[in-house]
Amino acid sequence: MNTAELLVDRLIDWGVEVVFGLPGDGINGIMEALRTRQDKIRFVQVRHEETAAFMACGYAKFTGRLGVCLATSGPGGIHLLNGLYDAKLDHQPVLAITGLQFHDLIGTHTQQDVALDKLFVDVAVYNERVMGATHVENVVDLACRTALSYRGVAHITIPVDFQEQELKDAKRSKRNVPHHTSDICTPLPLLPRESDLHDAADILNAGKKIAILTGQGALGAVLQLLRLSLERLWLRTIVHTRPAESDCWARVLRKRPWKNVTLSLS
Repeated sequence: MNTAELLVDRLIDWGVEVVFGLPGDGINGIMEALRTRQDKIRFVQVRHEETAAFMACGYAKFTGRLGVCLATSGPGGIHLLNGLYDAKLDHQPVLAITGLQFHDLIGTHTQQDVALDKLFVDVAVYNERVMGATHVENVVDLACRTALSYRGVAHITIPVDFQEQELKDAKRSKRNVPHHTSDICTPLPLLPRESDLHDAADILNAGKKIAILTGQGALGAVLQLLRLSLERLWLRTIVHTRPAESDCWARVLRKRPWKNVTLSLS
């Protein structure tokens, strides 16, 4: 089992089913690990790395799941940035995986020698360089958990030779306990201050012609939103939802057959 295989297996454990990317010699090890696991995880090849990042962001937006994109070293990784800034500004969980030059050529001005971990500092909520087979499990777990919990971009980059390093040949430090991380994620609660809730209630109660535009702040609050708009405020309600949430809305409407609701799927 090598570093790239451990990486892909960990992505599968996190429920990742698709990776968007463009092959390159800086990610040969990862591409081979994806090829040998194509029955469990799908690789969607694009024509430009920027497209891969936008597709990963779109996937996260319309499924609510972690989007993953993959690019080679140097300019390949640089091309991801446009799509990743879209994910950052729209607060979408996206994991970007890139390659690096051979570990003993980093910083020597060799071909495609770009320190992508430094380049991604601004766009990512988690950003780390994998330094071998004993390091990858911890980093992938933290990257996936951080992207999902903080709804942002995580980035991991791996030197091309380390991608094929066998776990049995790698020496683990005495503080690095095997399997001490997990594939469990608890999203952070986004709760407003109680005083802000009272202020909002006062505004709604005083209003005469009220329109409520709800976005991602209402994720997971389907029933509460309908009760507020229909039972308390008697509003005509138009629900514009993502496909990932449409089943939830439909179940709510079947249980409580309100008549003043229009359901719109994005």
